[in-house]
Amino acid sequence: MAVVQFRPLVSLLVSLCLLSPLARATDIHYCDKKASYDVKVSGIEISPYPVVRSKLTTFSISASTVETISGGKLVIDVSYFGFHIYSESHDLCGETSCPVSAGNFVISHSQELPEFTPPGTYTLTMKMEDGNKHRLTCITFDFSIGFIASEAVADS
Repeated sequence: MAVVQFRPLVSLLVSLCLLSPLARATDIHYCDKKASYDVKVSGIEISPYPVVRSKLTTFSISASTVETISGGKLVIDVSYFGFHIYSESHDLCGETSCPVSAGNFVISHSQELPEFTPPGTYTLTMKMEDGNKHRLTCITFDFSIGFIASEAVADS
């Protein structure tokens, strides 16, 4: 009798693993743990997760500020196995509505990674500066680009 009850439990666990969420909240770390940044980041959601090559991926960063931000830029650096491989910068107002009022806001950026992007874990560093080049925040987080098995789940 115990074997019969065990089988449905195993099936349920396998199903949950295969149908893992396609969006994921990611742990973030501030670049300088001693700094008191004007913008506090509360979380990141990546969809789909793991990231799938040649598919649009959205990075949504939840943050808050105590002062209005009229503009600025985001500088993004990506590393793979500790080696810097990519940089880009974006106008802050292209990634969120400006001016950013005091309180909570979301920065959202969507991008499609090339087909030849190797699978594995990447580290992204995002620096946010205001129009006067004052650093508002700097965070790092890891994200994964799926292997073939993960991509099959994300495609369905």
